Amino acid sequence: MNLTIENILLVGSLLLLISIFAGKTSYKFGVPTLLLFLAIGMLAGSDGIGGIRFNDPQLAQFIGIVSLNFILFSGGLDTNWKAVKPILWEGIALSTLGVLLTAVSLGTFVWYITDFTIYESLLLGSIVSSTDAAAVFSILRSKSLALKTNLRPTLELESGSNDPMAYVLTIAFLTLVINQDQSFVSIIPLFLQQMILGGVAGFAFGLLSKYIINNIKLDFEGLYPVLVITLMFITFSATDFLGGNGFLAIYICAVYLGNQDLIHKKTILKMFDGLAWLMQIVLFLTLGLLVFPSEIIPYMGIGLLISVFLILVARPIGVFISLMFFKMKLRRRFYISWVGLRGAVPIVFSTYPLLAGIDKANMIFNIVFFISVTSILIQGTTLSIVAKWFNVGLPEKAKILNATDLLMAENPKAEMKEILITANCMAVDKKIVELGFPKNAIIAMIKRDDSYIIPNGSTRIEAQDSLIVLADRNHIFDEVYKTLQIEKVS
Repeated sequence: MNLTIENILLVGSLLLLISIFAGKTSYKFGVPTLLLFLAIGMLAGSDGIGGIRFNDPQLAQFIGIVSLNFILFSGGLDTNWKAVKPILWEGIALSTLGVLLTAVSLGTFVWYITDFTIYESLLLGSIVSSTDAAAVFSILRSKSLALKTNLRPTLELESGSNDPMAYVLTIAFLTLVINQDQSFVSIIPLFLQQMILGGVAGFAFGLLSKYIINNIKLDFEGLYPVLVITLMFITFSATDFLGGNGFLAIYICAVYLGNQDLIHKKTILKMFDGLAWLMQIVLFLTLGLLVFPSEIIPYMGIGLLISVFLILVARPIGVFISLMFFKMKLRRRFYISWVGLRGAVPIVFSTYPLLAGIDKANMIFNIVFFISVTSILIQGTTLSIVAKWFNVGLPEKAKILNATDLLMAENPKAEMKEILITANCMAVDKKIVELGFPKNAIIAMIKRDDSYIIPNGSTRIEAQDSLIVLADRNHIFDEVYKTLQIEKVS
């Protein structure tokens, strides 16, 4: 099937719908959602049952960059500075030195076992050197995986901030592959320029964005997320124009904004959370369409060998050496090594050699694609199991206390009450979405018997449930009691 203006919306919306339904059931079978999105794209492609002919690396790269903007920005907005501050230097070490060591060790291995030149090998190592923000954010949050001693903030900070380093290394080694006469030393100024300008620009645009958001006084609340999207793209493109790293800039800008008081902040956060999911689906579907499964088969052997080395050797080398100066238990280091998920980002970066037209571009693309799939399949499905093996997961009661602390930290002005639902209450056997709850109050958790539930709109209330309710102000609880038609407890 050829994509035309007439059918692209129909085909696109059907693929999105299939992806959403597939994602809803994926974890019942232990399959990561993002891998299903990728598989759906492959099935819809020219080698699959859909027969959609899509072979445009340039368009795929554009979609990838736009999607990464949203994914990184959303991840930055959700980053709690108080949680990140104690492990800031560990995160920076992992996202810089850790990425470099992973790239170099894997590149050396590839050079040893293939006929790649040293620069081509290091290019491949650089492309897959960073953990994937979309994969890590998606899997950690959708699994509600509670981890001990700042482990989760460490992993999320690393995955959100290490793409810029991988991008710089990819561009640098691609330049060396194209220009064989240049020396390795020639890429150092490029690296320093990208990282320094990216960091400074990110903070500067964060300050400017906060001022604009809080002082522009728009007439409609719905325009504020649009304004933030505009500022996000300005941050990325202006930084890139100045010669800095746009990915680093938007992440730093988002982390700063996410920890400031902004007008209509809840609306902005909810909008970006939805857009990040949309972009993850679009990105994985696009990359699934771009790949030709029949072309991957010849590289499965070498791809599996490289993938195993990356998971078991290169990633641990990067983690253990970059964290050697920090006090950290051995099992935490092993778990960080295991959460080295590769996903869409390496596949997006592998389009750069394709567009540059280097000799081994197709081989690199197919190997990278295979590495990403095996990483999500092997590591993504075992995060909870490995957390138990290394004893880094929180027990159930600690999870609830941790979740309550996070809720209160994210809503420092909020008040919390526990409300018992009696057998004659109107809320019994009703879904939360059917209650007509006040706008400024939320049911954060439900205590049912000896267990705790983090609810959503479809959760049914049962008799003897205790609702843990957060509200902006104390008088909102009067509306809550009125809605539930129960007497206020003094």
